[in-house]
Amino acid sequence: MSQLEILKPLTLSNGTTIKNRFFKSAMNENLAKNGHPNEHHIKLYQAWAKGGAGLLLTGNVMVDRHALGEPGNVVVEDERDIDTLKKWAEAGTANDTQLWMQINHPGKQSPRTLSKEPVAPSAVGFEGVYGRVFNTPKALTKDGITQIVQRFVNTAVIAKKAGFTGVEIHGAHGYLIDQFLSPLDNQRTDEYGGSLDNRMRFLIEIYQGMREALGESFPIGLKINSSDFQTGGFTEEDSLQVIKTMEKLGINLIEISGGNYTSPKMSTGTSTNSNDAFFINYAKKIKDLVNVPIVVTGGFRTESSMEDAIEDGDTSMVGIGRPFVLMPDLPNQIARGTYATVNLPWLTTGIKPLDSAVGPAIGNSYYEQQMDRIAEGKRPVVSRNAWSPLFYSIKVQGIAALSPKRAK
Repeated sequence: MSQLEILKPLTLSNGTTIKNRFFKSAMNENLAKNGHPNEHHIKLYQAWAKGGAGLLLTGNVMVDRHALGEPGNVVVEDERDIDTLKKWAEAGTANDTQLWMQINHPGKQSPRTLSKEPVAPSAVGFEGVYGRVFNTPKALTKDGITQIVQRFVNTAVIAKKAGFTGVEIHGAHGYLIDQFLSPLDNQRTDEYGGSLDNRMRFLIEIYQGMREALGESFPIGLKINSSDFQTGGFTEEDSLQVIKTMEKLGINLIEISGGNYTSPKMSTGTSTNSNDAFFINYAKKIKDLVNVPIVVTGGFRTESSMEDAIEDGDTSMVGIGRPFVLMPDLPNQIARGTYATVNLPWLTTGIKPLDSAVGPAIGNSYYEQQMDRIAEGKRPVVSRNAWSPLFYSIKVQGIAALSPKRAK
């Protein structure tokens, strides 16, 4: 019997070899206390490393403790937590596993409960209900841009020193880099705004700063939107051009996603078929345009869909998030031939208006709750009861728990 394609190794352009094609995508663990990583991160990633994934990606690691995307984010802006980071890296790289740190800045997507005056490319705030959750941002000065670029670089350097085997730049989902890329958010008239070349300058400066500091052999990945699915925003054509530019500059891996708070395609997908990988059609468009390995994240449930995507060359790795929470050893199960599928529960309080109002927050909280259980050495609980994660979220975060947030 021939080996499944999904179990075969992948070698990146810098020579890094990933043992198989399972990519544990980023989810906000919500385990940090005042920005500090702790024993729970170590135990959680130890479980995932034992579970057989080729590459584990951390949840958002923020570069500034005054700019958080969600409560419970890890912050790495200096070496105060280096000992814990080293233990986290050691646990997450066990079993010949790659552990990469996802590095991010929320820009204007920092809730007012966490940030009184967020920053962004331009002073463009949210409209509607989100305008009550997020304060209008302050437009960054050029010095401010330079400082944030250096923060990204500093965090990457600390990640390498701690023993993480790679980093991913988060350029999707409406966070700061994505805000620079989007003409809706970026209305600047200087060299960081206007044309796409100017709008991608912030991203390029971050990447080039990291590359210079980390060296050619250290893997750097990028998470980017296929589109933000908003009229006048970051388009599919823009995305293709950014990807081609980043390949020329030497990026080692690109993860495809899409959407933002107001158009959350990263959680809902782009197809009416629930069995489709969320962004597989976009990946098919770019596979002949670039040679850099592509990761499609979201929507994979069956072994056949994962295997077909790899075998057909539509994606180089299979990005999986929430199924890894309910089934931390999913890759091992497929390798043993014992995997059937994974069904994600549809959570409900039994009260439709309440589900509508806080449904996304409850969903994220449920998976954060299960990650907490794994970190405590317990098995995840599969349940449709939304009351437990709702109370858990309020207990951990207070009223901020009901603010819009995401797991990715």
